[in-house]
Amino acid sequence: MRKYINRKTILFFTAIFIVATSLYYTGTLAGKLAEEEKRKVQQVADAIRTSTISNNEREIEHAFNTITENTTIPLIQTDSKGKIISYKNIDTTGESPSNKFILKKLNEFTTEHAPIVIDLGQEKSCIYYGDTYLLKQLRYYPYIQLTIIVLFLIVLIVALTSSYKALQNQVWVGLSKETAHQLGTPLSSIEGWLELLRETDAGNEAVVEMQKDLDRLKLVADRFSKVGSEPNLVEEDLNKRLSDMVGYMQKRSPNRVKITFHEPQKEVLVNISGPLFDWVIENLIRNALDAMEGVGTIDLFVENTPQHVHVDVQDTGKGMPKSLVNKIFTPGFTTKKRGWGLGLSLSKRIIEKYHHGSLFVKHSEIGKGTTFRIILRR
Repeated sequence: MRKYINRKTILFFTAIFIVATSLYYTGTLAGKLAEEEKRKVQQVADAIRTSTISNNEREIEHAFNTITENTTIPLIQTDSKGKIISYKNIDTTGESPSNKFILKKLNEFTTEHAPIVIDLGQEKSCIYYGDTYLLKQLRYYPYIQLTIIVLFLIVLIVALTSSYKALQNQVWVGLSKETAHQLGTPLSSIEGWLELLRETDAGNEAVVEMQKDLDRLKLVADRFSKVGSEPNLVEEDLNKRLSDMVGYMQKRSPNRVKITFHEPQKEVLVNISGPLFDWVIENLIRNALDAMEGVGTIDLFVENTPQHVHVDVQDTGKGMPKSLVNKIFTPGFTTKKRGWGLGLSLSKRIIEKYHHGSLFVKHSEIGKGTTFRIILRR
């Protein structure tokens, strides 16, 4: 249950609860205020009837006071034929003195509330009324509040996301720097022992290969040390980089795995950080090797366009379902029994942040394999 409930979900449901509570409360208040206004309009209607048919001066004076005390509820009085007799509390500022504006208001009042009929004996009159300014504000208040809450949530989510990414960056940088530091001492020691071996048996093929692996380890340490600092991008031939990486990885792959680079005829010049870009390609090839379980092919393709360079790493592994495609670049996520789940997330960071490109899953099908695509800008 915990994996479905996070801070954003809690914030969302909290906002829904606040809005629902606010809508219910303001709706209740609006309903009570509307009943109160209807009662006052009824009093005005009774006062108009009294002032018309009564001969008692006190009753007439009291009715007149009741009518004049209404300074908020907009009213329109009509005769039995619908002709406007009088109106009150309707702002006609900026309107022409014709009855068009009042007729428009009368139509509005007709849709808002049922009219109150005044029995004047032989004749009848009707009172049409609308909502007061206060009641209108109260009806619109929940929607204004909803807008404010949504804006607040957007700002809060953006802030939390930025904070989370900043924390990720700190973890990545700290982990990388510490790894480079820890690798330094054993590498120096191994280099010393390798030098002794070279003095006694310099032509031994094992010594030569050990030197290559030692150089590779130094390169790995150098890569880790570069994470967190802005690398220098240098124009290089991408074909040579990929060709060297394929040759290196082929020697360290199972015999039944074939890694092929389909090299374009012309050189492909692009600005890259060589050590970091090699790291990305190595990560993609290693993931492909894990997915194939010792048997299959890995093909690398380069597509050169005027605006971009596309690098595809295609394997014939087990593939992945669509549900995993969006998760594999998440730090810590891994389908392997071993590993930290940082390889692909670091690769994506290197391509997107340092090379201003993009890395994504172009295609994946269960049982047939996966294709990763790198897009580099010209």
